[in-house]
Amino acid sequence: RLSYQRHARRGEYWTLIAGRALVTLDGATSEKTRGDAVFVPVGTKHRVENPGPEPVIFIEVQIGEYLGEDDIERFADDYGRA
Repeated sequence: RLSYQRHARRGEYWTLIAGRALVTLDGATSEKTRGDAVFVPVGTKHRVENPGPEPVIFIEVQIGEYLGEDDIERFADDYGRA
């Protein structure tokens, strides 16, 4: 799973291409499958995770005034980056 994070200057559009994903937006989790799309508005805490053995593939499109990696505020992270 990705870190639970938010961005101050960009939003994201995700389109699920394969697999089954759990998407969390501001604490609310929902299941998404192939063909589903998700909009993550600027300032929304978000995470995507794979709950099963099948690979999850999604396309992420970032939109906003600034797209730098230093615009990530992490709240929880499996890799010690929070």
